[in-house]
Amino acid sequence: MENKSAFSHREQLLQKIQDRTAVVGVVGLGYVGLPFALEKAKVGYRVVGIEQNPQRAALVNAGESYIGDVQSGDLAELVGRGLIRAVTGFDCVPELDALVICVPTPLTKNLTPDLRYVESVTREIAKRLRPGQLISLESTTYPGTTDEVMLPILAESGLEVEEHYFLAHSPERVDPGNARYTTQNTNKVVGGVGPHSLTVAATFYRQTVARVVPVSSTQAAELVKVFENTFRAVNIALVNELTLLCDRMGLNAWEVLDAAFTKPFGIMPFYPGPGVGGHCIPIDPHYLEWKAKELDFNTHFIALAGEVNRRMPYFVREKAVRTLNEAGLAVSKSRILLLGVAYKKDLDDCRESPALDILRLLREAGATVAYHDPFVPAIGDDMRSVPLTQELIAAHDLVLIATDHSGIDYAEVVRHARRVLDTRNATRRVTEGRERIVLL
Repeated sequence: MENKSAFSHREQLLQKIQDRTAVVGVVGLGYVGLPFALEKAKVGYRVVGIEQNPQRAALVNAGESYIGDVQSGDLAELVGRGLIRAVTGFDCVPELDALVICVPTPLTKNLTPDLRYVESVTREIAKRLRPGQLISLESTTYPGTTDEVMLPILAESGLEVEEHYFLAHSPERVDPGNARYTTQNTNKVVGGVGPHSLTVAATFYRQTVARVVPVSSTQAAELVKVFENTFRAVNIALVNELTLLCDRMGLNAWEVLDAAFTKPFGIMPFYPGPGVGGHCIPIDPHYLEWKAKELDFNTHFIALAGEVNRRMPYFVREKAVRTLNEAGLAVSKSRILLLGVAYKKDLDDCRESPALDILRLLREAGATVAYHDPFVPAIGDDMRSVPLTQELIAAHDLVLIATDHSGIDYAEVVRHARRVLDTRNATRRVTEGRERIVLL
């Protein structure tokens, strides 16, 4: 027979979720957390963001967005109505009914999982945990994290999962800059540590997400996410390797791929580039690779894909050197203009951006490098984006397109450039001056 207190805690929490009187906490107000907080507030929940960066917390409370997918006007309206506020500590945990954790899960320099943020947040929650709360981890991680890392820490509270509180994993599926698929209309996978946790978590997400996809366990939910990004990493590596082969064969990889993708079945488009960036593709497959090794299983495709993708910035440097050499120029005496340093077009996010590796490699080769990126005004303390003018373009020996921001007039760039190395096929519609364009 089910414990009456467990039934009571679950039913009370479900009622709060369904009538939207539940107070929602979002830990980490970044690319995942802030858009999620906004969606919850839009349907009437009171949301408290726990953001340990005081500058970010202050901006949220002022109604000013620092995330491209969140409009300041929308945020300011919800803050003004008292539906969103940000704090920098965890003392508010007892007043929260649902806590969604959206903190970074980086890799160490040895490519092993670094869960210090997840562990730290879980300890803070455990100190303040009360009956009748849902905790959901959205941070991408290896299968087993929720049950094997979080659950033992939460158990130190003396409360019983599935009886006093509920624990789930629901991996984020945020695609920054994607106007078509948002937090609200992207299918949400949810797994619980038990059936009650699954019921509570699925009910919670159904209030704001169009379709919730329940799975049998937190491990299954965790594996879904790392597989999704591993799938992309492997296919990007495949087209990157094809590009390396086409370079040897003197063929245009973009022409080959565009023709291949006209087939209406059995294939889907992936395109090469100077490497992979962002938090997901360069990092998540290594979480799965690490977990597999723990089980004495070698994930050959994942390791090979990582190797190919990490090689691409070096190939870009090699192609830049070759392009300059063909013009009788040494890279060590050349001026190179990098167009774009963000990892993805029309974003201000430089996390794991291959453009930063290319910049470093060119500098190490002795080149004088400047960059222009309308979304990234500075890199560290020593580099700032330069205004893109005809004179600037003409003054450089090579213009290297590393990120294909849509606001740049590439025909104008080609018109004034001495030579262009295009790693993104951003110049595909440029007709004049194609003899000055070298594709990846």
